Amino acid sequence: MGRLDSKVAVVTGAGRGIGRATAIRFAEEGAMVVVNDLDPEPADETAQAIKEAGGEAMVSTENTVELDAARRLMDGATAAFGKLDILVNNAGITRDRTFHNMDDDVWDFVLDVNLRTAFHSTLAAMPHLRGAAKKEMTEQGAPAYHRKVTFTTSTAALTGNAGQANYTAAKGALIALTRTLARELGPFHINVNAVAPGFIETRLTEAKQEGSDLGVPEPIRQMALMLIALGRYGRPEDVANAHLFLASEEADFISGVVLPVAGGQLGA
Repeated sequence: MGRLDSKVAVVTGAGRGIGRATAIRFAEEGAMVVVNDLDPEPADETAQAIKEAGGEAMVSTENTVELDAARRLMDGATAAFGKLDILVNNAGITRDRTFHNMDDDVWDFVLDVNLRTAFHSTLAAMPHLRGAAKKEMTEQGAPAYHRKVTFTTSTAALTGNAGQANYTAAKGALIALTRTLARELGPFHINVNAVAPGFIETRLTEAKQEGSDLGVPEPIRQMALMLIALGRYGRPEDVANAHLFLASEEADFISGVVLPVAGGQLGA
């Protein structure tokens, strides 16, 4: 028996890194997974890995910066699998600049990918999560079970991080959104939580290459490692396990929390 048997989950940003690890982990526990990513090649690779392991998955390349696209994503999930139980808002990006060098384009791009996608995906999921629960309440007096929404925020939103005003603003907003939605959706037995990764080995934290917008300078990488009490960088699977716990029945009485996954990172 898997912890997510018969559940249907949508995972955004699931082509790489934390999203890929989360989609695969959910499938290992019995979920039918919608792999959402703008880049079709890694999305297909994630879905194929799930299928080769005996799981069920479909791919969506909808860009949920747009609300209509988010609605197509959720409608497609329910058309394929009959319902929606879990939404993992994981899509994210960095474009680091010191604040005095920040411009509207860089600011808007990072807020769109990290925050607007989560807003639209969650809003588009409401007919399938809140609407389904409300129907059950009308028919039988209570929701049939707990549905789950999780967000990937960041410990940087808790501590601040030089050069990431846009990123921390977006990730901080996700924390506030988590706590507000936990209150609004609790009566419908929809649990809303956030996972706050620390320094996790993904393409956003790999050694920065000259001319690339992604990555972290190696001296900063080494400094980060010194602050992690457990003595290693995190892995995407570490964060996936936290999303899994919050999406499972074991967390049915947990809502509105921000769970750091940071290895005892000092200051997190």
